[in-house]
Amino acid sequence: MVLLTGSRKIKCAVFISGTGSNLESLIHFAKKKNSPISIELIISDNPKAKGLKFGKIFKIPNKVFNYKNKIIAEKKIISEIKNKNIKLICLAGFMKILSKDFIKSFKDKILNIHPSLLPKYKGLNTHHRAILNSEKYTGCTVHFVNYRLDSGKIILQKKVKISKYDTAKSLEKKVLIQEHKLYPKAIRKIFSL
Repeated sequence: MVLLTGSRKIKCAVFISGTGSNLESLIHFAKKKNSPISIELIISDNPKAKGLKFGKIFKIPNKVFNYKNKIIAEKKIISEIKNKNIKLICLAGFMKILSKDFIKSFKDKILNIHPSLLPKYKGLNTHHRAILNSEKYTGCTVHFVNYRLDSGKIILQKKVKISKYDTAKSLEKKVLIQEHKLYPKAIRKIFSL
């Protein structure tokens, strides 16, 4: 992992596809004086992603890339990230799977937040699957991204109790509250190692 040099913050890009609630929480975290990161770029595959508005609100450049051709899209993203000297990528509800080549270009510099206690419930519909299996707990995990889906080294996890009244929607809301706390904590943890 890149180490902090003096008081300079590490330049970070956040990748989103949707509402960007984790992006918003990361922006607030980055604005703190003692935060190790500064968010310099927001990247999305979805021109209608609601989270892009945070770029306007907080004056952070954002770029939307058309993923019809993944190879071309990723080449453009890599060049954009290298131009801006980005040293950390945070995936925050980015719904595209990054290629091996992309991951190799930023080895150990890509983080993801996933709405389950990995290694359980990789992939999609995590809350629905947890309820279906009568789990007592679910939660969220921040991990490094590797070549296998939701399988990279775990940095931090937070457990969330499932009540018998929970639906996938209500559980999603409960877990999301914890995600917003966990992502900044995990970032702090990797920079204090």
